[in-house]
Amino acid sequence: MLVATYAHFYDLPAYKKCRTFKKNVSAIVKSNFPKSEEYHLKAQVLDSSRSTTANIAEGFGRFHYQENIQFCRQARGSLTETMDHLITALDEIYINSGQLKIMNEEYKACLKELNTYVKYLKAAKEVINK
Repeated sequence: MLVATYAHFYDLPAYKKCRTFKKNVSAIVKSNFPKSEEYHLKAQVLDSSRSTTANIAEGFGRFHYQENIQFCRQARGSLTETMDHLITALDEIYINSGQLKIMNEEYKACLKELNTYVKYLKAAKEVINK
């Protein structure tokens, strides 16, 4: 039988990894995006990066495996949306390719952690449904 080892969402490795990603996105956006993007790309990239951790937290609070899995899928979508916004920032020459490369590595690490967590949740759900 699988046993949950985390009592709080903020202790989850996926949450921690995505939180670091979110903080790094915020730092890049605040120091590189022009004022003209304040209510456009800047707002979108900040919102999507924040949505990633918010969805992990909300799913954890649902206490049902399937709902938690669904919120993790939404977190994955928000994470990928954030990466697309960063690619747009590169295209608009707000960030450079080195910055994008670093963020892409962090993005991949977040995806890996989220996928591992989803795999655990699916296995735990199967144990309960037997």
